[in-house]
Amino acid sequence: MESPSSSSSSSSSSSTRSEQYRNWLELPRDVTASILQRLGAIEILESAQRVCMHWRNLCKDPSMWRAIDMRNHEYWDTPLDLDHLEKMCRHAIDRSSGQLRDISIEYFGTDDLLKHITLSSSQLRRLRLVSCYHITDEGLNEAAAKLPLLEELDITICLFSKEPLMALGRCCPLLKSFKLNRQGIRSVHIECDEEAVAVAESMPELRHLQLFGNQLTNDGLNAILNGCPHLESLDLRQCFNVNLSGDLGKRCAERIKSLWRPDDPTDDYEFAAEIDDGGSFDENDPSGMSDIDYLSLSEGYGHYEFSGESDLSDDDFTDYDFYDYGDYYFG
Repeated sequence: MESPSSSSSSSSSSSTRSEQYRNWLELPRDVTASILQRLGAIEILESAQRVCMHWRNLCKDPSMWRAIDMRNHEYWDTPLDLDHLEKMCRHAIDRSSGQLRDISIEYFGTDDLLKHITLSSSQLRRLRLVSCYHITDEGLNEAAAKLPLLEELDITICLFSKEPLMALGRCCPLLKSFKLNRQGIRSVHIECDEEAVAVAESMPELRHLQLFGNQLTNDGLNAILNGCPHLESLDLRQCFNVNLSGDLGKRCAERIKSLWRPDDPTDDYEFAAEIDDGGSFDENDPSGMSDIDYLSLSEGYGHYEFSGESDLSDDDFTDYDFYDYGDYYFG
């Protein structure tokens, strides 16, 4: 027979456990939405929305898709191919129902996908393209005309000429932040000011400019300073053709509040910053991207757990316009 003290101890232990572990479903809707949004689009479509009907409904809300991040790097080691990633991205865009403001895509970008983004998202404020080698000058040119509200543009390790950059500057008068990043090269002395001139001639309202690993010279930098009078920050790390000694360095120091010089540390740079000393890119991983940090579900919200198993069945997904692309599916 259980003693009173034993019963009291058991009750106390149960009470402590109840306080320590609460049901995730008891979280306020806005808190749950905030947690899910940190997972990234792929994680939501492949996993999170299959947990329970409550999460499923949240994941179908257009407000969940105002920002779409398709840079989920752990998936590059899985069978998900670029075609399926593009289809998944299209589905995420469609879920936004025109509310999309911010999108980041990596590797799988194409002219057709970029066209779908611009036709479906008239309110887009930020566009980020990473290693999107299948987007052409023509595709970016066409997209520029449909991005009148764009404020931030990041282009990292992509292959575009001066012309689409000029088009973006002309068609996006609200553009305040521009990143055009490559890999720094020391081994071969190549000078090219075309991109710098495109920025100088077409983006007069810029406040923030990052040209990591660019081949511009002092002439290109002077053109930027002349053409972009409102610049507040300028990142020239690994721009080894630029010499900031003398008058040019003094001009930058006087004009720019936040200045990164060519040889400044790259610890806070989010991509690989190895200098090319004569080698070439790995075609399978041209960007050398760093890992993306994913949400720890217990971080910041105590400890929560689900009671029982998921309340979703295959029939539920059939009722929710379930998408099936070969061996990959998301609803």
